[in-house]
Amino acid sequence: MKGHQPLASCRVSGCRRGRKERGLCTKHLYAWQRAARPDPDRWVTQQPAVVEPEPPANCRISYCDLWVHKDLPFCLGHGVRWKEQGRPDIDEYATGYEDDSTPGHERVDLHAMTSHLRLEMQYAVQCRHDDAAIRIAPAVVQVVVTFLVASQTASLLDRDEDAWLQAWRQRFRTRARWSNGDSGRALLIYAHRKVEQLHLGRGWDVEYPRDVWRLRNLGVAEGPGRIRFDQISQPWLKQPAKRWIRLRLSSGLGAGSATKAALAITRFSQFLASPAVAVDRLDQVDRALLERYLADLHTELAGRKVHADRVSQLHLFLQAIRRHGWDDSLPANAMIHNEDFPKRGQLLPRALAEQVMTQLEDPGNLDQWNDPARRLITLILIRCGLRLGDTLRLPTDCIVHDADNAPYLRYTNHKMKREALVPIDDELEAQIIEQRQRVHDRWPDGAPVLFPRARANPDGSKRASHSGYQHALAEWLRRCDICDAHGRPVHVTPHQYRHSLGTRLINLDVPQEVVRRILDHDSHAMTAHYARLADTTIRKHWEKARKVNASGQTVTLDPAGPLAEAAWAKQRISRATQALPNGYCSLPLVKTCPHANSCLTCPMFVTTAEFLPQHRHHR
Repeated sequence: MKGHQPLASCRVSGCRRGRKERGLCTKHLYAWQRAARPDPDRWVTQQPAVVEPEPPANCRISYCDLWVHKDLPFCLGHGVRWKEQGRPDIDEYATGYEDDSTPGHERVDLHAMTSHLRLEMQYAVQCRHDDAAIRIAPAVVQVVVTFLVASQTASLLDRDEDAWLQAWRQRFRTRARWSNGDSGRALLIYAHRKVEQLHLGRGWDVEYPRDVWRLRNLGVAEGPGRIRFDQISQPWLKQPAKRWIRLRLSSGLGAGSATKAALAITRFSQFLASPAVAVDRLDQVDRALLERYLADLHTELAGRKVHADRVSQLHLFLQAIRRHGWDDSLPANAMIHNEDFPKRGQLLPRALAEQVMTQLEDPGNLDQWNDPARRLITLILIRCGLRLGDTLRLPTDCIVHDADNAPYLRYTNHKMKREALVPIDDELEAQIIEQRQRVHDRWPDGAPVLFPRARANPDGSKRASHSGYQHALAEWLRRCDICDAHGRPVHVTPHQYRHSLGTRLINLDVPQEVVRRILDHDSHAMTAHYARLADTTIRKHWEKARKVNASGQTVTLDPAGPLAEAAWAKQRISRATQALPNGYCSLPLVKTCPHANSCLTCPMFVTTAEFLPQHRHHR
């Protein structure tokens, strides 16, 4: 707070007008522009001194000796502030500057507001202060106050959020400098929400009748802020949709999944309202109509992941109507069967190449993280395979030990809604303890999370954000110049660390069940993706290896031939069930081997270079 300081005058000698731009008043600024914008310093020295036989009056602010600006009662600088504050009473505005305790730029003037609107704004500012989350800039508050005064409204509740946002954009479309960017708009919406909550309250009784649910009023802090039903035009479809999504939210469904469910019903509503369909009752939604809808979805969304989501959500919705008896008019054949779901192809895991992982794990590159907390997040993602959301939610007491005093990382698998453990090494344990100490040094009263948000977090209860880490990760990759085998910059997502760990473990012959437990997969099907990649890697080496029979003749097989898959399958079975100390048996399994010797003379015996030590020892 700089206090009351006189404003600088125009740089031209003798001119006592307020500065507009480049240290010049409005008159001299236009003259400089007409002169083709020469060097300002040199141009100022060439101007004659200003002599006013009858100089204009001084600014109404007592300590300001600048001339008034045109028809304003103040100089340019004080006049602009006076207009931004809604042109309050001139004498009161000038008197306010006489108080030396608080400078003008640290004040908020609410005199121009009506009494009711003033109380609402005062309440919102007080709530903002009590939240202690972000700083309240008086200039931002004043811009919002001026905007509300100009809107000639009696209460913030006279319009909804969308109407206020539209009015804000229209007012500041060409005056972004006066709108204080997103801060003013955010404060306006915050004030509207606080006053609305004070007036209506919170909870399902308030939100359920609305066509747009505000999830924060329902205690859902993470994920999308709203669920929209306003685009479902059929009341007989909207009501069961609300009931269904409320039931799912009450059972612990996340906000993102609930939003997908509402979008699926909205898409179905648009199909029913189309002129070619024109369905106006639930009893018209039969199997034939669903088949038309599935065909319409396939035309629009075939090959996209959202296609299966739309079908699945509608399937669950129809099931819920029938199971809970919400509307008995739904035909019995209005069902979606298993074969109606689009088939998803099996995808390989998005593991990073070992060349890239070597660069990412290099201590020199890791030390280039600007924040030690984010460096530790990266190590946990690489070594433990956690999802980013689970890592950011780690509690401060996340380390446990077994009977042998071996450390484990305890975390909550939010996707499966259960706690899980993953073994860690002593180095990672030490770094987690250091991070815990850093958190304690900043928040001595204790913070519940291991990675608190660095800003707008007075009590340390708010965790670091996904987007914050992802932006920092992209910047770190550029700073370290991480490149692929072709020298191109690498794009890495946090989830790829998890895929890379699973693939590494499988390629190190770690049993699939162990990998499943480390990654805390719910089924073996997910872990099998990593095993399938390892199987491909093994087959590539098998195809390249030189195979010989008992006579030393090379055994060849075209990898692209029609029998390649069958031969590989037989080789895998032979390795597992007919493995020999020095090779493999290529005899078909349906036949019985009559030999009891070491196969050195059997024509079905096959060996590779990996068994050379055994052959040398035998020789």
